[in-house]
Amino acid sequence: MKKKYVYFNDNEMWLGYWEEFPDYMTQGETLKDLQGNLKDIYKDLTSGDIPCVRHIGELEIA
Repeated sequence: MKKKYVYFNDNEMWLGYWEEFPDYMTQGETLKDLQGNLKDIYKDLTSGDIPCVRHIGELEIA
């Protein structure tokens, strides 16, 4: 399974978040560290253990 994420470097750390969960940002000293942290936070976000997680939905209206 592949999921899209947004990431950038602020000259000190790599920062990123899952496109599906933009409210939950994480970081890493390297891009590889960031990717590992993104995998960890994805597990937490989809496990149901974190309350009030916002989701992005799509609805056909016409």
